[in-house]
Formats: sequence, C-alpha cells, structure tokens
Amino acid sequence: MTQRVVLLDRDGVLNVDLPTGVLRREDLTMEPAAAAAVARLNAAGYRVVVVTNQACVGRGELAPEELGQINAAIDAAVVAAGGQIDAWYCCVHPAEQGCACRKPAPGLIHQAQADWDFEPAATWLIGDAARDLAAAEAAGCRPLLVRTGKGRTTEAERSDIPAVDDLAAAVDLIVEGAR
Repeated sequence: MTQRVVLLDRDGVLNVDLPTGVLRREDLTMEPAAAAAVARLNAAGYRVVVVTNQACVGRGELAPEELGQINAAIDAAVVAAGGQIDAWYCCVHPAEQGCACRKPAPGLIHQAQADWDFEPAATWLIGDAARDLAAAEAAGCRPLLVRTGKGRTTEAERSDIPAVDDLAAAVDLIVEGAR
C-alpha cells in the first residue's frame, strides 16, 4: 500500500533561508509555525520527508557533521511541537558536478519514493525556489510554492504554480483538500 507523503525543501520552508546558507547550528532560525505545521501533517496521517540541496558541504563550507547537527536541531524543534520528520535526503554536490540528485533534477525524490512507496501524482512537494518546483514536476509530484525564503521572487517567475504564504498555509491547503 502506498503511503501519504509530503516532501519539503529545507531552507526557506522549514527554516529561515540565509544569503550564505545556514552554515552553523547557531545560524539556524525556524520559520514561524513550521514545526507545528509538520506536526499537523503527521496528525493528518502524512509522512514528512525533506529533500534539500546542501552544496555548501561539497564546496567545503560546511562539514557533514555540522549539516547533521543543523538537521538534528530542526528535528528537535519539530519533535518539541509534537511532530516528526520521517527522513532526510540531502544532495551535497556543487551545481557544477551535474549529479542526478541536485534539484531541479528529480533524483532525491526518486530515492525517497523507492524508500517510502508513495505515488508521485498524489504527493505534494513544498518549496520556495524554482528548482524545487522543477524537481517536483520532473518527478510527477504536485508542486506547491511558499512565499517564505525565495518564494516571493519565485512566484513572479512561476505564477502557474499554486502559492501560499508559508508552510502552515500549505498544510491547511493539503489537509483541507484531503477531506
């Protein structure tokens, strides 16, 4: 039986996106209500899977251990709100490497699908950047844009994609639409 899964980008969706990226645990700030939104998805029966580009690791700007600590801090914030992130898929390759897992390529989504057995056409990918939306489309998922992070700029480029203010509003749309 296929599972109900929602895919999330990290920076700009779960946490505040910084111009240089989040390179230290101390730089991490959660987007308001993001942790509670994940908990609401869980309560509605959805698995939550993060698919994120983190080229800063491949460029040597961030150690893999520090990336793990940052992601663990996000996990802890979500757990404190009563939810859980079920899995993390991180592409650490720089763009010039041309890997199949760096969004806008759909590789991370395909990896997640193999592990979590979800139907792409019934699966939302929530992101703030054009590459998130393109990856969703390439994998056959349903793209949903949040206006946090790069979202307002992306909305001007991709007005064909549904857009909401933040992750909490995205969860409202998904959970209400599933009823």
